[in-house]
Formats: sequence, C-alpha cells, structure tokens
Amino acid sequence: MTIPDESDHVEQVADLFHLLGDATRLRIVLACLAQPTAVGDIATALNLSSSLVSHHLRLLRAARIVKAERQGKQVFYAAADAHISTLLSNMFEHIAEPANGNEP
Repeated sequence: MTIPDESDHVEQVADLFHLLGDATRLRIVLACLAQPTAVGDIATALNLSSSLVSHHLRLLRAARIVKAERQGKQVFYAAADAHISTLLSNMFEHIAEPANGNEP
C-alpha cells in the first residue's frame, strides 16, 4: 500500500477516524451497513432521539461516510460505499484477533 505524502490526505483520514471514534456515530454507521435505514428506525434501534441521530448523520454525510436516498417523504441512510464497510469489518477483525505474545 502506498501512503500519500500530502498532508491534506492525512488530515482527511484523521478527520474520518475522529468521526468514527465517537461510539454513537459508529453505532449509527453500523446500523446503516446491512440496508438503507430511516432516521426513526436508527433512533429506535439505538435508543436515541431522532434529532441526535439526524445531527450525527449530517456530520457523517458531510464526511462521505454515509449517503442519503429519499424515498417519498422519508430519507434512508446507508454506508457511502464498500470502503466504509470493509474498513469497519477489518477493524472488528483486528480487535478480535488474539494477542500475538509480542506485547510487553
């Protein structure tokens, strides 16, 4: 893998991880992975207010982590692309790995 040398790219990746570093936002993204999901359904599933979920979704959408699709009067949110689900899948696999014994 080639790592871009441009500091702008580094800042963008840091911002993405910062957004996903919030447990509530991460739970919201995870709720959108399987299928497009409406704000109210996300709020109910996560026991959060719709306004809080909407606020977080605005941030996630601006960072291109989720995308929105209007169907009638409702807006459904899903992972923006396969990169997001792959990234999260890789991170969950990483934390599930047993320690390799090289830790102090």
